[in-house]
Amino acid sequence: MNKQCFFTSNNIKYIDYKDTEILKKFLNPHARMISRKKSGVCSKSQRQLAEAIKRARFMALLPYLTR
Repeated sequence: MNKQCFFTSNNIKYIDYKDTEILKKFLNPHARMISRKKSGVCSKSQRQLAEAIKRARFMALLPYLTR
């Protein structure tokens, strides 16, 4: 089963750290990032996604962890 990259299929070229609704799709219930193997995101988008999630966490837009 081959998953398609969410960002490539929706033609999203820049992953904005302020768009938390999209970023939350790639976090598990404990607020950890989902691996690209499970999410199906391509490697280029996964690197941009990780940077956006880290920026959003630093700006307190996303939690570092949830219980």
